[in-house]
Amino acid sequence: MNTHMTHQQKIEWFINRHRLTNHMYEEGVNYDVHLKMVATMARKFKHLIPAELFDEVELGAWGHDCIEDARTSYNDIRKVMGIMVANICYACTNDKGRNRAERAGDAYYRGICETPYATFVKLCDRLANVLYSIITGNFEKTEMYRGENAKFMKALGLEDFKYNQYQEMFDYLVNLLK
Repeated sequence: MNTHMTHQQKIEWFINRHRLTNHMYEEGVNYDVHLKMVATMARKFKHLIPAELFDEVELGAWGHDCIEDARTSYNDIRKVMGIMVANICYACTNDKGRNRAERAGDAYYRGICETPYATFVKLCDRLANVLYSIITGNFEKTEMYRGENAKFMKALGLEDFKYNQYQEMFDYLVNLLK
């Protein structure tokens, strides 16, 4: 792990990985917007994470799409950020698939649920996406998230006591989608 980098430099490393591939959130919108929104959600619910682990979990939020979208490997992340951040980013990486359902199937969600703090990061990601769709008036996307929400919540273990520490985030998501 590169211990010479500050926390802010590590955040910039993730942002730059997306910039190097010209990865955009949507046409005309830099991917930084999404990463900042996900990190903002992480900070909003920071109290749900042990204080001594929050910096690493927050880095997982900044890097959650790096393997999937920015030509970055698990080992690239592990070398710079450490194993915990790399594991979160890996767990949040969609599977191969021809459509949305195949890319986010049972194995994908099982990996998230089995990786410490990946559920938290995935919830931050979904909250950011839903909020962005509402803010920008993308009703089609908002309806897609609304239609997926029951399955999404169940896949992340809402019914499993082990994951109830994120109930506040689930409730926030449900309220956004009302």
